Amino acid sequence: MVSSSHEALHRIFQEDPGLFVRAARNLGATFPPPVSTVELSTDLTETRPLERRVDTLLQMNTEDGSFLLAVESQSEPDPRKLASWAYYLSYAYAKYRIPPVLLVVCADRGTATWAARQFDIGPRQWPSLTLRPLVLGPDDVPVIASPDEAARDIPLTVLSAALHRRDPDADAILNALAKALKGLSADDESTAATYIELMEQGLGKTPAADIWRHLMAVDLSFFQSQTAQQLRAEGETKGRAEGRVEGRAEAVLVLLGHRGVELSEEDRERIVGCGDPEILDLWLKRALTAPSTAEVFDGAAG
Repeated sequence: MVSSSHEALHRIFQEDPGLFVRAARNLGATFPPPVSTVELSTDLTETRPLERRVDTLLQMNTEDGSFLLAVESQSEPDPRKLASWAYYLSYAYAKYRIPPVLLVVCADRGTATWAARQFDIGPRQWPSLTLRPLVLGPDDVPVIASPDEAARDIPLTVLSAALHRRDPDADAILNALAKALKGLSADDESTAATYIELMEQGLGKTPAADIWRHLMAVDLSFFQSQTAQQLRAEGETKGRAEGRVEGRAEAVLVLLGHRGVELSEEDRERIVGCGDPEILDLWLKRALTAPSTAEVFDGAAG
């Protein structure tokens, strides 16, 4: 079954095809920026009943000519995919008569190492075909932890967070991305919502996904992502003020727990026993970065 995190790692290139050019520089591969792109059918099925679909297929038109960009999201090594990838490139070239490039995006370092090797088809004395994918893994995309840097390239920041979702740096990347998104104008709300949803997908079921959910829940009036809408709906079903207070207290506890902040029994009782939604909101915001509960509670009367 195709996972949401799988979808995000190739869909981000549909949202911003130029991201490929910027990300490929980290691999030592220089491509001219596209002046236009055409999203092509991903269906590479033959007339016989054998279905083959590449994850994303884009026609990248540049001043130096056109090339096809086939993007595959790969979660684990699978020797069967090597022949499939070779088929995708051969068939796409035969169908469109445009030179193809294969980009494999892997959130797992071991999978990225596996996918990056050269694959020869044919006898060792004379291989007839050689598959040389470009591979983007966690070590090939920089950690973007500065809000200013995130604002300069939001799609690359989304990719950075998705690939580093299991790393200690995930927290800093997500905080930088959230601040960059909040800096967008109202006219960019639709664009922001798209990247918020992609981020939710790209984080899968990792602890970083909970951090992102709570970052988006700090202010539910900010871009209504699917997660934010879900959290609001859950809060409303619990009842009016009491339900909202309980939900905020639980969010503070969950966020501090995922960040590894030590919580005493007294700290837990203070958070759960706080009935002031404004103080809980303040604690929730501080819990995103505070290294201790003392800094969460600092100056608050709750």
